Amino acid sequence: MSNRNKGILLLLISAFGFSMMAAFVKLSGDVPTVQKTLFRNVVSAAIAFGFVIYHKERIFGKKENQKLLLTRSALGTIGMVLFFYAIDHLVLSDADMLNKLSPFLLIIFSAIFLKEKVQPYQIIAIIIAFIGTLFIIKPQFSVDLIPYMAGFFSAVFAAGAYTLLRVLGDKEKFYTIVFYFSFFTTVSLLPFTIAFYEPMSVQQWIYLLSAGAFATVGQFGLTIAYKFAPAREISIFFYSTVVYSALISIFLFGQVPDWLSILGYITIFGASLYMFLRNNKEAKTSPKNS
Repeated sequence: MSNRNKGILLLLISAFGFSMMAAFVKLSGDVPTVQKTLFRNVVSAAIAFGFVIYHKERIFGKKENQKLLLTRSALGTIGMVLFFYAIDHLVLSDADMLNKLSPFLLIIFSAIFLKEKVQPYQIIAIIIAFIGTLFIIKPQFSVDLIPYMAGFFSAVFAAGAYTLLRVLGDKEKFYTIVFYFSFFTTVSLLPFTIAFYEPMSVQQWIYLLSAGAFATVGQFGLTIAYKFAPAREISIFFYSTVVYSALISIFLFGQVPDWLSILGYITIFGASLYMFLRNNKEAKTSPKNS
């Protein structure tokens, strides 16, 4: 199996994991967002810690990578809190699709910070994707806009975190990166969780622990996928989460996206498909890939 196909398969697995995570987060009900985020990461940290110990790796990575690991973790934590807030206050598929703007933002960040060349067709795809975002958000100056903006900025911070994953590359093992991120999130959110803690039922505990388990599957898949292939070549397959989330929204929560949101999904996915097809064409005509 080629590295690109490995990356695609891992993204599909990752997408399923994150879709299930989002469903369990929403099912857990009226628990504070920071509390949900902490419990999701406690499980991930425990599982990733087991991998680190089993493979006899450094728990917190190499000294020279601390700045990258810390910044990646901080960006990821903020992005996750914003995403969970959006999940709680929006139709699940709306929150998910806004979060899926991160691959487009990743192209922008990679151009700015990693000096990767951006092709004209990628710029066109980014513009189309942002038009699709407006269909979902339906901008109006009211408090109803806040969850949508949280969803959008969750993608901004996620893209920043993924950019640093590209920089990290093979410098650290994937389970070290996942443990570092989950541990950082747990420690940084613990004071807020204690201050605003809400008692949970047994069912809510099960939901949030399940969210953590599926999030680990998603995180591992995503972290490894971008080691095998550049995001610009495989990121479209991460959009399978939107299909999962739309079905979950309808059948589990009885939330049907409105026609403008559906138009937004189609527009953003269309931009992704266009970019993916162009990337494949570029790859086939490139001398090193022929």
